[in-house]
Amino acid sequence: MNFPLNLGRYSSFLNSIIRLAREKQSAVVCVANVHMFIEARKDQDFLQIIKDSEIVTPDGRPLTWALRILKGIKQDRVAGMDLLPDLLELMSEQHISAYFYGGHPELLNKAKIYLKDFYPDLNVAGFFSPPFCNSTPIEEHKIIEDINNALPSVVFVILGCPKQEKWMASMKGKINTVMIGIGGALPVMLGIQKRAPKWMQNYGLEWLFRLSQEPKRLFKRYWRTNNLFLWIFLKEYCKNKIFSTYRIRKKKSFEVK
Repeated sequence: MNFPLNLGRYSSFLNSIIRLAREKQSAVVCVANVHMFIEARKDQDFLQIIKDSEIVTPDGRPLTWALRILKGIKQDRVAGMDLLPDLLELMSEQHISAYFYGGHPELLNKAKIYLKDFYPDLNVAGFFSPPFCNSTPIEEHKIIEDINNALPSVVFVILGCPKQEKWMASMKGKINTVMIGIGGALPVMLGIQKRAPKWMQNYGLEWLFRLSQEPKRLFKRYWRTNNLFLWIFLKEYCKNKIFSTYRIRKKKSFEVK
């Protein structure tokens, strides 16, 4: 389906991100769901950003289903809402510092309190809530300088897709460590938003739970992205079936001859 995804056990993604953090490698980690897939489908420049990323995790359950049905690959789901707390736990144990970029000031203030209570051993290098308008080159240079001077090992970016992926791509080679786009995972971890029950997660209905929480904001997005993804998947499935049937018939024809 022309969309890059890294494969492996859930634990291997955690280990890879920690390795990048320890190496202080300027790298981009994208947490991919159906929304990101559709954004990349309609924007080739954005698709290239995803392809150029060091790690692309299969966040959305439909992506793991597509891998299994189309490719026969059983892949763990690597969701941002699981990845964030698990990474923070590992970072606390291994004394790896965190920086939080994005989100409004109130969200970051709540994050400060939460991290102090639940991850007291975590080294927090800093927080920054950027202005809504685009930064000038001078402001951007100051942001890069401030982040690098804080010496973080992991920069968590909270701007939402596709803005956070575009920002991380623009900062690659400028910010001296790994960046990971966590989008809506932070509000869920803080308890500002609820996460879907486990059974809904298992059946790929997490989007429906989120829709029930924010119908006005999310209805149009989910209606468009879910239907487009289903259509693209069905086309790919039919194409694979036709190709498989053709190969079987050709093989049988050859055997008869």
